Amino acid sequence: MKQIRLYATAVAIGSHAVLLMGPSGSGKSDLALRLIDRGANLISDDYTILEVRDGALFASAPETIVGKIEVRGIGIVAIPHIDNVAAALVVHLGGAVERMPLRQTVMTIAGVDLPETKLEAFEQSAPIKVELALHRATKEL
Repeated sequence: MKQIRLYATAVAIGSHAVLLMGPSGSGKSDLALRLIDRGANLISDDYTILEVRDGALFASAPETIVGKIEVRGIGIVAIPHIDNVAAALVVHLGGAVERMPLRQTVMTIAGVDLPETKLEAFEQSAPIKVELALHRATKEL
């Protein structure tokens, strides 16, 4: 099976993985911590392994960082994690965010299209916006 190593933090919200992508310092780990505080589960911090199976991408952590997340100002912290979760959304962090996007866009990874959105990680409402975007992407709203 084909595997891709992606520079992204991944969390599971329900049965869906959300890939948080952005440059160093854009807030991937910080947003992941706030999502975990709201009930999400860590899949992987900073780097995520994606495996293509049956037309879907399944997210897991590289062996060297399983169950670990970087908490800026504290260091590397061990927390519960899960693996092998189907990716359903890409969230791009950093840069300008369009106020009212006209259409849903997708990001193609290894031939698999995933809905994508762009957010500012450090906004207080960012975790809720991720959850809303995921609900919209999976039509669970």
